[in-house]
Order: sequence, then structure tokens, then C-alpha cells
Amino acid sequence: MLPFQLIATDVATQQGLQQVYKSEYGILYQGDCVKLLSTLPNESVDLVFADPPFNLGKEYGEGVSDQMEGDKYLIWSQQWLSESIRVLKPGGSLFVFNLPKWCIEYGAYLNRQGMWFRHWIACRMPKSFPRGKKMSPAHYGLIYYTKGEPAVFNKVYTPIQVCRHCGGEIRDYGGHRKKLNEKGINLMDVWDAPEDVWEDTSEADYTGVLWTLTEEIWTDIPPVRHRRHKKRVPNELAPIMLERIIAMASNPGQIVVDPFGGSGTTFYAAEKLQRYWIGSEIGDTHPALERLTDLANGIMEQWESARGSKKLKQSNTTALQLPIPYST
Repeated sequence: MLPFQLIATDVATQQGLQQVYKSEYGILYQGDCVKLLSTLPNESVDLVFADPPFNLGKEYGEGVSDQMEGDKYLIWSQQWLSESIRVLKPGGSLFVFNLPKWCIEYGAYLNRQGMWFRHWIACRMPKSFPRGKKMSPAHYGLIYYTKGEPAVFNKVYTPIQVCRHCGGEIRDYGGHRKKLNEKGINLMDVWDAPEDVWEDTSEADYTGVLWTLTEEIWTDIPPVRHRRHKKRVPNELAPIMLERIIAMASNPGQIVVDPFGGSGTTFYAAEKLQRYWIGSEIGDTHPALERLTDLANGIMEQWESARGSKKLKQSNTTALQLPIPYST
């Protein structure tokens, strides 16, 4: 039984939310994000991840508005941010993914609400095209806050990057190469484009590879662009991003909330990592249902997960493990 599932289900029905999926770990509703958050008890959630529409006028389907006046967009954003703060437990984590323009506004609001700033993670996705009197955008922002001292912060490791041509190390470790943890290095707060590191590693042998604790630059987040892998027309996030966030800021059995479910990436990652989850999507829920149904049937999208294999893999979902995060 999901924590507070009965309470959430009863109130959600009263709010007009429609349950569209339920598993051992999670429950997905179709409906408004603020209504979903309002159904949850105070201080009942360990982690909230939010990837709201960017207010760029993109088409997300019927029932979804992505073109509001700036002031109204911020008022609406403060509504779901305020509810997210309310439902977080003391020490709980909040991650919000958006354009830097809006992340600045979100951060200012969260600071005023007494949330603790942890990191601004830059997810590098350069797009070289004319921008008039602006620089070409090169990253999205992922802001990371906690409700006071973080209750959970698991160290996550990544392999030391080497040049795909010569095999030499890409980064300068300041003469401390021999002192690096054998598990690897910290994540950094910039997650780079995958072109230099996202090779077909389905047959790669990582035995003996030195790993580094994750720093604030993350260099292995692949864009989900190929129609073979995309679940919907609008943008979606790669599961590796959510696997990393959930592994870092929660433990198995804890509760993850995503009020903007989209293609179901957060729920997919939470299921794999054995976290309870609850979420909503106001628009089309079929992409999320497809992703979750595939996982329930043992089909994992390894190409965009921990190691980058580009083949769908049939697997026993009861024995899923994520290769990259290590708790200390």
C-alpha cells in the first residue's frame, strides 16, 4: 500500500483528478498539478522534482497552456512552488528544471520562503542558431534546494572522462590524480552535452576504470531527440537525469512527487530505484503510460540510462540496479 494513498485518492477524486495508473510503488493522476499537491498532507514527501512548461508557446496538447503573461506565469509558479514546500518533509529536496530566466525567479522566491540553496546545476544543451542581440543558449538550469539541512545526500560517482581518440584524461585534477577515490569523482554542477562522451558503450568493459565523485558538471546527459526513443512530440528528459537525482536525494522506500509528469520519466526512474511516487499530468498521459507499462513488462531503455547502451533490453524488473550511484 502506498503511503497516504487512501487519503490522496479520496481527496483527488473530490478535486476532479482522474487516476490513470497504479503500481506497487506509484500512482499517476490526470489533472492540474496544484490540485494534486493540495491533496497531499503537510511534510509527507521526501523529494519533489518539477519540470514545468517553459512558457515559450510550445504545443503540449489539449488542456495545456504554454503562453501566459510573465507576471501570471510567475504567480502560477509560486502557487505550485508554495505547495511543494508545504508537502516536503524537513530536510526534503526540491529540484526544478527550467530556463535560467525562470530559475532566477524561482530561486529568489525559494530564498524568501526559507528554503536552503544547494546547487545550480547547468545541463549543457548548446543550440547554435541566430539569436539577434542575445548569445546562443547553451544550458538549462536545474536548481536544487532543501527544506533545511538535507536529510539525504548520497554521493554519486561517474567514471573519469578520457578522450575517445587518444584515451587520455580530459580533465586536469591539479596533481591529485593518485588521490582520487577508487569509486570515482563527484558529480559537477554542469551536465554537459553528450557528444564527446556518449559513445555506443553497450559492449564497453568498465572493469578497472577509475571513477570520480560527481561534481557540479554532469557531462553525460543525452538529449531525447530521436523518434525511436521519444514518447511524445514535446521535449522530454532522459531517465539518466532522474535516476541520478533520485539516487542522490532519496533512499529506497521514500516518496517522490512530480507534479508535471510529462512522458513519465520521473516515475520510470522511481520504479527502477524502488521509491514510492505520486504524480500528475494535465495533458496526454499516454506517453507516461507507455513508458511505465514497458518497464512493468521488463523493457528498459538502457540507451538513455546509466551506461548508454542504445538497445532496448528485456529484463526482470525485480532485480533492477542502477550502475552509477553509490551511497556512502
